[in-house]
Amino acid sequence: MAEAKTGRIIKVAGPVVAAEGMLGSRMYDVVRVGKQNLIGEIVELKGDTANIQVYEDTISIGPGEPVVNTGAPLSVELGPGLIGSIYDGIQRPLDQLYKVQGDYILRGSQLPGLNREKKWHFKPVIKNGAEVSGGDIIGQVQETELLLHKIMIPAGIKGKIDELSEGDFTVEQKIATVTAGSGQKHEIKMMQKWPVRMGRPVKQRLAPHTVLQTGQRVIDTFFPIAKGGTACVPGPFGAGKTVVQHQLSKWIDADIVVYVGCGERGNEMTDVLIEFPQLKDPRSGQPLMKRSVLIANTSNMPVAAREASVYTGITIAEYFRDMGYTVALMADSTSRWAEAMREISTRLEEMPAEEGYPAYLASRIASFYERAGRTECLGKPAREASLSIIGAVSPPGGDLSDSVVQATLHVVKVFWSLVGKLAYQRHFPAIDWLTSYSFYKQYLAGFFENKEKGQEMVALAQEAMSLLEQESQLAEIVRLVGSEAISPADRMVLQTAKSIREDYLHQNAFHEIDTYTSMEKQFEMLKTILYFHKKGLEAIEKDVDTEVIFKLAVTEDIARAKYVPENQMETITKIRNKTDEQFKAQFAGAKNA
Repeated sequence: MAEAKTGRIIKVAGPVVAAEGMLGSRMYDVVRVGKQNLIGEIVELKGDTANIQVYEDTISIGPGEPVVNTGAPLSVELGPGLIGSIYDGIQRPLDQLYKVQGDYILRGSQLPGLNREKKWHFKPVIKNGAEVSGGDIIGQVQETELLLHKIMIPAGIKGKIDELSEGDFTVEQKIATVTAGSGQKHEIKMMQKWPVRMGRPVKQRLAPHTVLQTGQRVIDTFFPIAKGGTACVPGPFGAGKTVVQHQLSKWIDADIVVYVGCGERGNEMTDVLIEFPQLKDPRSGQPLMKRSVLIANTSNMPVAAREASVYTGITIAEYFRDMGYTVALMADSTSRWAEAMREISTRLEEMPAEEGYPAYLASRIASFYERAGRTECLGKPAREASLSIIGAVSPPGGDLSDSVVQATLHVVKVFWSLVGKLAYQRHFPAIDWLTSYSFYKQYLAGFFENKEKGQEMVALAQEAMSLLEQESQLAEIVRLVGSEAISPADRMVLQTAKSIREDYLHQNAFHEIDTYTSMEKQFEMLKTILYFHKKGLEAIEKDVDTEVIFKLAVTEDIARAKYVPENQMETITKIRNKTDEQFKAQFAGAKNA
């Protein structure tokens, strides 16, 4: 660690403070600003003058007050105790701060990210005398019922391990010693620190190969995200971005969820805090908080900390990825992060680019999303893991030409376009099926163990999308001349497309059963809707009136298939049998006529 430097404030401009006498400081060093010891970070150096972004309110801070450089970059503490925690943007535990200070955080507050008092039962998985290096798993802690926390050798350490034993330790106590070839000894603790702006190393990056199931039909069927993939959720105010993020946090097929509330309203984070302890994980039955980490930097918190909160979240997510877990990070919303960058850039008097954003906006967004991926982890035993990033974007007025949206679309592989029109029609998720896209569709078939079923699911999704596109083309004609002027086959297309929209794509997040749909159930539901369409076209060829087809009793069963419990999927198969029976009756009537 570099020697601490002490400087003096010469200018205060909102969250940006200029200090002189900082010669020898480095970019992104953490400093303590003023008599109240506000935490800040050096973002620009000019000679012996440093520009510092302060993560707290700078009211009452003035020229002449001291600035002390800690000599270390902004880092997070990684170890047992992360799961179930809620932090602010610079990893201060908000629940602990509330107990100590009440409803309002005092400026200059300093509390460690991990509890120093609690003891964790550590169980070694290797023996003394073994050769170890960075990333090797040496032991484990049962942190929650859902998570086995794996203790790893910090990156950059290599040698022979000794003094390793089972027992109860705090995160600061020594659990082992590693002796390097040079004879240097390193104390190993359960806690390690990592700079938030530096991605954690991996052995190798791998191509994605499987779908990350979310339980949301419009996503899994038409616009899936892969394990290790990236997705963007833009949309106007009220279109449901936060609800989509919450749904994914609840039901996504990931071992760990890191939810970053970056600049959004406080009531939205409150919803998360209230719901997650009550909701049960669909795979284990345990509360969702036992596999979640929350980063809260809401709109009433200091603007500068928004920028740090995104990096804090991704670093914690990478740590769990390195253990070999499937991790999903939700960032809500990256627009607020970009706005924080814009404000800091303006205070630094940097040359603005489009819409006032800094010229480096696109590279910052790209460097964030590039930390996602499916990877082969460092160390032994060999293990694969994935980190998926899903970022919400809030463009003004829902304008998709916004700089943040465009910069994001250049790097992500999935685009879920939320539109106000669908939201106002109470169609949720309000994802526009005609403008959204996914480059991970090729992995949809591989989700099913049965290859034939996987290939059939891909074909069903393509057929359903074709019908939705045909509906869009026919809609204008119907508005002009009415549905009676088009052919019976086209009327059948319109009816089936309506069924796909209302009975399949529309999903009720507050319904006990409809809130989550497995891939197997999605397959059965979509197959049933399209089977009815096929039978309808056959009946039309036999001169059965379309009005008769649309009034068949089985259409009500198809509409209610979404409410069939997962353990009763044979009920959906029976709907197809009922479809056969009712159409046979209509065929017979047509022949007699």
